[in-house]
Amino acid sequence: MNEPRPFHHLFGLTWIDFFRDSSMTVAEDTDLSHKQQFIDVVLVRQSSGPMPRPLPDGFEDLANHNLVTFKSYREALDGWALCELVGHYVNYRKQTSPSMQYLLPETDLRLFAVCARYPQNLASAGLLVPVREGVFDVRVLHLSIRLIVIHQLPQQDQNAMLLLFSAREELLRFAAAHYQPHSQETSTLLLRLLQAYREDPEMANKLDEFVRETIDELLKELPLSKRLEGLSPEERLGGLSPEERLGGLSPEERVTGLSPDEQRRAMEALQRQMKSNGPTTKPE
Repeated sequence: MNEPRPFHHLFGLTWIDFFRDSSMTVAEDTDLSHKQQFIDVVLVRQSSGPMPRPLPDGFEDLANHNLVTFKSYREALDGWALCELVGHYVNYRKQTSPSMQYLLPETDLRLFAVCARYPQNLASAGLLVPVREGVFDVRVLHLSIRLIVIHQLPQQDQNAMLLLFSAREELLRFAAAHYQPHSQETSTLLLRLLQAYREDPEMANKLDEFVRETIDELLKELPLSKRLEGLSPEERLGGLSPEERLGGLSPEERVTGLSPDEQRRAMEALQRQMKSNGPTTKPE
């Protein structure tokens, strides 16, 4: 996905850290189709047992598969966003079920929508059913979606990870002071974000730029092997000319892996090129 989504990346990182050493795994930007339609976060239960720490308000009743869409304070959570979430639910249920004839039970999946701002358009349409402070239910077709409004959540420790995505200074200060990473391996980007919040109360207005700059800095600090990790051969060579791709290779290395037919054609092409270039030595 080419569009930069720093808020969504950080949202995923907080969940990865939160479920450290638990029975839940977290998948960021899960691809739900060949056209790359992404769901922000999927929380998957790997085994039974209690959570190692209190969950944020609204997330207490997790199913085996939990799809979470997120809208930052710069985005609106509207009816179309909820329809998209339902579409992701349909795709995900198909892909994770044993077959189309044996779909996962609906009770195995739950839908969540997290937004920074109160969705006034949904409220005006009478779609929101209050559950408690900052938590609502909304129905789309026959599905119930749990909706969490960050700006309305109480300032309590279990909500600190969500309050990190507020645009209100008092909520950000609370989040920065009370959010505790749960592992030493927590993303350096997330730790730098927390530090920036503590040092700059206006960080909410600068977050996009901060994340982009920090990612650039982290990439520069990584060893080459780590920077290339996960890239396909095509991605590693992208942007290089044919001469640059072959640079530093011996003649033997350049033809390694070619079939006999490909080697013959390469030899014929080389002979044609040598003829077109003329003799390589001057006559005496």
